[in-house]
Amino acid sequence: MAVDPVTGTDSTSTSGIYSTPPTRTPKQSLDSEAFMQLLVTQLRNQDPSSPMDTNQMISQTTQLAMMEKLTSLDSTNQESFALQMRTSAAALIGHTVSYLDKNGDTQTGLASSVSYAGPVPIVSVGDQKINLDSILGVVTPATTA
Repeated sequence: MAVDPVTGTDSTSTSGIYSTPPTRTPKQSLDSEAFMQLLVTQLRNQDPSSPMDTNQMISQTTQLAMMEKLTSLDSTNQESFALQMRTSAAALIGHTVSYLDKNGDTQTGLASSVSYAGPVPIVSVGDQKINLDSILGVVTPATTA
């Protein structure tokens, strides 16, 4: 009879810490942790009589650093785009904007407020709530003399 080292019970029993074996959800993308695990596994399982080429190891480490920087750059770009959308939406307040209504007709109105509750800012035009990416055009307000 085999004894489970974690629970101290035989492997045919369903009692113990887990009633069913735990499942690991696979990652949908490779990150630096997965890359490093692959590199460490490769180093552990290499043939001692012919070790890994140093140039190849440096190349892989460089690729890891590049991947981390690209991931960081992607995150920064997404934050920058979100900030640009917020700034653009706020700049619409007081301007006349045009948009398509539910029937597909072009409507115009004065943008009075902006909501940042969702992923895309929502501009209030009269009693309508319009997504920023649905606005077709903007007219500069007339200056008063």
